[in-house]
Amino acid sequence: MRKNLKTNLTWFALILAIFLVLTVLINAGVLGIYYVQILMGIGISLIMALGTNLVLGFSGQFSLGQAGFMAIGAYATAIFTKQNPTYAGFYLSMLIGVVLAALVALIVGFPTLRLKGDYLAIATLGVSEIIRIAIVNGGELTNGAAGIMGILQFTSWQLVFFFAVILIILVMNYLRSPMGRQVIAVREDEIAAESMGVDTTKVKVLTFMIAAMMSSVAGSLYVGYIGTVAPKDFTIMRSIEYLIIAVFGGLGSITGTVLAALVLGVLNMFLQNVSDVRMIIYSLALILVMVFKPGGLLGTKELSLSRFFNKKAKEGE
Repeated sequence: MRKNLKTNLTWFALILAIFLVLTVLINAGVLGIYYVQILMGIGISLIMALGTNLVLGFSGQFSLGQAGFMAIGAYATAIFTKQNPTYAGFYLSMLIGVVLAALVALIVGFPTLRLKGDYLAIATLGVSEIIRIAIVNGGELTNGAAGIMGILQFTSWQLVFFFAVILIILVMNYLRSPMGRQVIAVREDEIAAESMGVDTTKVKVLTFMIAAMMSSVAGSLYVGYIGTVAPKDFTIMRSIEYLIIAVFGGLGSITGTVLAALVLGVLNMFLQNVSDVRMIIYSLALILVMVFKPGGLLGTKELSLSRFFNKKAKEGE
């Protein structure tokens, strides 16, 4: 118990130190508006990649539908904040988006998650496209293909930082819970897990729903950060972009996802002037990682302070 408390306090101190350093650098003008926008983009990408990794890396389900759930959160915020342009309206719209994304994930999860591999990827891609086409044909509510503009910028870097940290903590606790261990069991061997009494369908659908809700939160933050939203923002390339981050960092590693989001976010900053070839360079980087480190940057490894304290304790004995 004491070791866990020490570990948690150390993590809290580390997160607080990062937040304070960023605050000082931004207030002092060392990090200007451009770099603050990059930080917010990295945080939103991190949340999306975390959801992607939860489905693919931890439960072993190949999903390409995250962009569709991101669109649900984005449009929920865009539509609702137009009617209620306050922070209360923004947070309420975020909640509405999360509920809608969870319901859609529940409805489509039971039939689609019975599929495996490429078939599942195609099915979830189809779901994402259905959501996008529904938005295009949404009439005055969604403003069709033109999208919605003039959305107030509710998202700040502090808000993105807060949600990124909270969602990482929630995912880590979920994976360490009995249900989380069932998720890992399904990934390793679904037939063996089912023979041991694991309700594999329930586990996969629940994990899919959690990832969908995370994508919805990222969508709401994205709209509050960009100020505009259009259906073209949520094509398959959006899902693939976050899939690249998850694979680059290591499928089955939260630490790897955080590291990959930071590395690719900084790389993206330097590629702003050559945006046409950005995905090509991303793909080349992914190929190199797959060739020289097939498991991603960290594979399934995690940064664990508890191991460090345990090692110190053993050395002191």
